[in-house]
Amino acid sequence: MFTTEEYKERLRRTKEQMAVEGIEVLLITNPSNMNYLTGYNAWSFYVHQMVVILPEEEEPRWIGRKQDANAAKETTWLQHQHILFYNDDYIQSPIQHPMDAIARLLDKIGKGGCRIGVELENYYFTAKALKQLEKGIPNAEFVDATLLVNYLRMIKSDKEIGYMKRAAVIAGHAMKTAMDAIDSGRRENDAVADIYHAQISGTASYGGDYPAIVPLLPAGTRTSSPHITWSDRPYQDNDIVIVELAGCFQRYHAPLARTLVLGSPTDKVKNLSSVVVEGLNEALAAVKPGVTCEEIEEVWRKSIARHGFFKDSRIGYSVGLSYPPDWGEHTASIRRGDKTILRPNMTFHIIPGIWFDDYGVEISETFQVTETGCIALTDFPRKLFVK
Repeated sequence: MFTTEEYKERLRRTKEQMAVEGIEVLLITNPSNMNYLTGYNAWSFYVHQMVVILPEEEEPRWIGRKQDANAAKETTWLQHQHILFYNDDYIQSPIQHPMDAIARLLDKIGKGGCRIGVELENYYFTAKALKQLEKGIPNAEFVDATLLVNYLRMIKSDKEIGYMKRAAVIAGHAMKTAMDAIDSGRRENDAVADIYHAQISGTASYGGDYPAIVPLLPAGTRTSSPHITWSDRPYQDNDIVIVELAGCFQRYHAPLARTLVLGSPTDKVKNLSSVVVEGLNEALAAVKPGVTCEEIEEVWRKSIARHGFFKDSRIGYSVGLSYPPDWGEHTASIRRGDKTILRPNMTFHIIPGIWFDDYGVEISETFQVTETGCIALTDFPRKLFVK
């Protein structure tokens, strides 16, 4: 957990941005942002919960399900009087909604007629939630504040970088486990069981956390699709297997992808992997403070074009603190048109995979922008693996 001073600095910057956008009340429902501002950490994001930011108050208010209030007391820096709850009869009820109780609270403290920021593009804030808030406090003006805190999270503190470096060590350990576990005749799910063990057991010095995304392990022709997980199918001779996973420490992620061939790789797979590695190396060499995301993508695009390849999707995104179902921060992407300027202590997952109709290759790195360039946080051979 971070110091109270660090949480207060995050809160100060949040309030500063609220003032810029004319937001009088900020309702945070993204659990990553809730954690970032308060430390709250529990598997309770399947029900409605939020952190309320008021510019005039020194601490946020946490509001959630009654049985989760003790989790807030255990994991946050908030005084207990700022931990509020609604009763269980609001949970999954056809006649009332948690936002009804929250709307009444906001009205009671005199915020029913304010300009209120809500995270509209958010897995954890539903259309029904907004509808009930609008019904409960009809005089409020609701505005989209989806990425207000996300963008503040992009530049990491030294301690956050330290957490990501620990996650990176776990990622390397899990990837080595994957390379050892995947073999002809062995079931995909058994290999994944070994990977999960490596992710959660971590190292002798520190344990791992559950990643925001499960291990992704398409095999054979399924490597044409990057987001297939696994089955109970045994691996076959000459299978291509893509492994994309992450180490996670204190909710901070370091993703890593590699490609393995069980047997003899074809010339086209060997050639594609060489092109991907070359382009990845050139893109990483171009990273430094002051360049934009689109400039990094352009380096990659020109590199693969020399070999006759083209990729029309992004090749990376900012990454860090997160909860399921995604470890990305949903802010900057390494792609055409993204003019985000790189700054020291930004962190990205660069994943320049190329997929065709019947096969694909992925080789990725998580990197930190430094004062002069970048460093890869993970330490695993950057090549096509053959077994």
